[in-house]
Formats: sequence, C-alpha cells, structure tokens
Amino acid sequence: MLLSCAMSVDGYIDDAAPERLRLSSAADFDRVDTVRAGCDAILVGAGTVRADDPRLLIRSPARRERRAARGLPPDLTKVTLTWSGDLDPGARFFTTGESPKLVYAPSGTAAELAGRLDGAGEVVDAGEPLELATVLADLSARGMRRLMVEGGGAVHTLFLTSGLVDELQLVVAPFFIGDPSAPRFVRPGVFPQSPERPMRLAEITRIGDLALLRYLAGGGRG
Repeated sequence: MLLSCAMSVDGYIDDAAPERLRLSSAADFDRVDTVRAGCDAILVGAGTVRADDPRLLIRSPARRERRAARGLPPDLTKVTLTWSGDLDPGARFFTTGESPKLVYAPSGTAAELAGRLDGAGEVVDAGEPLELATVLADLSARGMRRLMVEGGGAVHTLFLTSGLVDELQLVVAPFFIGDPSAPRFVRPGVFPQSPERPMRLAEITRIGDLALLRYLAGGGRG
C-alpha cells in the first residue's frame, strides 16, 4: 500500500484559505500520474471529496492506452471512506471515469447512504466502527493488489497509525504555512514508524524546487 502526499516544509497540506493551495508543480503532477497508472485503486477520505472535488483519474492518454493494452481498465477503481455519510452523488468522484466507485461506511450509515447515492457508487458496510481491515480485505477480494492513498490528514493518520503503509512518497514544497488552523499531513497519534522503528529512505529526487522523499516501512535504528 502506497501513501502519497505533498506538504509544506512545516508539514501542512493546505492553508486556511477557501481556495485549494497548490503545493506541487506540473512536473510532479505528471510523476503522480505515472504512479497512479501503476496502481489498481486510489483512496481518499470523504473530507477530501467534499473539499477538493477531485476526479482521481489517470490524465495521460498514453498511460491509459498502455493500461488498456495490459488488459487493465483505463481508470483506477475509486475508493472513499466516510463515517458520517455526507457525500454528494454529483461530486466528480462519482461522475467521472468508468471504473467502479466504492464507498466504505460504518454499519449504521451504509444503508441510508446507499439509498441516497442511488447507484452513483457502491456502498460497502465496513463494520461498526468502520475497520480498515474490512476495507482492505474487500478490496483484495475484488482483485485490487496495489492501493494508492492520497489523503487527507485524517486518512493519512489512520493508515499510518495502523501500520498498513508499505511505501510513503512525500513531496516537500519550498515554503512554510505557519497557520495552526490549516490541515496538517498527519494528526497526533501513536505511529509504529517511531525512532525505534524508523522507515528506510529509498530515494531522494529533486523536482525543480520540490523534494521527493520515498520511504519504505520497516528497518531499524541506524
């Protein structure tokens, strides 16, 4: 499982303004598109669906064609997690792309949400409370072998504190936000990637003034 994120030097993934802050560059967006093309499914939280209205598609026609030549759908299976069920069936998450749209929700939310989405996406009961193990087991049963998680902060924290991330691709933008009300890359929690169990730095890549840090889970002190 791959987690991908862009953040400021001081660890923020946005500022507090109504408009979405651009943390990345055209070159990095193209890199992310390449990474997406190598995955089966892409996951964001419902908060990201509401705030950013993302399409979550592979943008490059050539990459889409190469996927089709390998017998893969041109678009990734889209996945979101919701606890409240507050999702708009008109969001671009549901209305763009031809691949399945999967919504995992707690037992107490799933039935009502399925009726409200009215076929825009498939709602899956993920237990009460929602369990990541249930989500991942269901995705595996559907043939999803490589999952890309793109946020936001609550979802990053959930996957990282659960010890489910195999690879972290972190892009650092060359500026500070400095606003405690802005959303951060992760929230407070107990992380298995501790000083006693650090991740292994596999790659550092310069992308203009951005820095891509690619970490692999596991390893040990030193």
